[in-house]
Amino acid sequence: MKLVVQVKLLPTPMQAAALEMTLRACNEAATWVSEVAFEKDVKKNFALRRHTYGEIKARWRLGAQAAQHVIKKTCDAYATLKANLKAGNLGKPGSERYRRATEKPIGFRPAGAQPYDDRMLSWQLAERHVSIWTVAGRVKDVPFTATPEQLATLALYRKGESDLVCRDGMWFLLATCDVPEAPLNGDPVDFLGIDLGIVNIATTSDGEIMAGRELNRIRARERKLRSKLQQKNTPSAKRRMNKRRRKEARRAKDINHKIARHVVAEAERTSRGIALEDLTGIRQRVRLRKPQRATHSSWAFAQLEAFIAYKARRAGVPVVYVDPAYTSRTCAECGHIDRANRVSQARFACRNCGLVDHADRNGSRNIRARAWELWRRGAQSTAPPHPRASGVGQDANAAPPPVVPVVQARRFSDG
Repeated sequence: MKLVVQVKLLPTPMQAAALEMTLRACNEAATWVSEVAFEKDVKKNFALRRHTYGEIKARWRLGAQAAQHVIKKTCDAYATLKANLKAGNLGKPGSERYRRATEKPIGFRPAGAQPYDDRMLSWQLAERHVSIWTVAGRVKDVPFTATPEQLATLALYRKGESDLVCRDGMWFLLATCDVPEAPLNGDPVDFLGIDLGIVNIATTSDGEIMAGRELNRIRARERKLRSKLQQKNTPSAKRRMNKRRRKEARRAKDINHKIARHVVAEAERTSRGIALEDLTGIRQRVRLRKPQRATHSSWAFAQLEAFIAYKARRAGVPVVYVDPAYTSRTCAECGHIDRANRVSQARFACRNCGLVDHADRNGSRNIRARAWELWRRGAQSTAPPHPRASGVGQDANAAPPPVVPVVQARRFSDG
């Protein structure tokens, strides 16, 4: 399984200047290669190399490996564009967004990431130094900082390219690691259903509620501050916006990591699988009033699902994706479906059997039941675009153990 380890470089001013010149030269070369590829309609690596390789080395003083990585980066960018166009992510053919993406060559930012292989970059993990190629020559003994866990992962599993990245004046290396997966648990005793939401980020079928109110309050405050700074439009306001622009994303990512780690650890401890809703395309399916759109669009459910999925693969925990339709209106006890069952955001009251429960917990129990039914039948998933569940079928006569109806709240915050 491919994972990325991010380490922070601590270069001297002279080393940072050399790194900055290198990124600028590589991205200028990549923009020129993109123009050649667009004009000649040549977007394959080896074919494009015949048109551009010599010019890149002579004009930008790039080494052989750096020149090849520039060409490959350009081809990968066009391959990604083609995939997005095919998937409809850039609108329909003929739309303004579609035309903007296809009527001109792809451009690269001056500080865009540049890939490095082992010929251009060497690691001294014990000394926490790297030796890295630049247009000004090889720069040796560039210090970096990393946790003991990151150092162990790099020492054992680093394999492939690393990307040099500059973010807000800080330098990072993103190292690719090939981490082995744990053997998959092919005989889970049950599934842990996870209901994802905005008010409560995640609710488990065990009744554990991971509240998101604090995160939503912080996001609302950040949006209000952004609006004020944009209206001022002064140099100091722009500096403040640049300083804060990634803070909210880092906070949400940290909280999602904590939730995913907790969910996977609980499923692994109890020998259960994990059941998730397939929420592909939910933003296109759901209609919202204008005040709700910003909150809904900032909901990082895809990131949380991705974190749960890769942590589960590392732990050998099977993950099943189920159809989310009517999980919030269906009674987990009797199966009665009625819109009136959902009394409020937090309260569920069945009109048929009288069950009263927390609405998100009731939904997570329905997700768990659907996943267990899929597993018993040997099916992988009901996700329409791409089945993503792992594992094999189970004994059709087996029954999951009962779930104790306990509701408890757990707060996940950046503090």
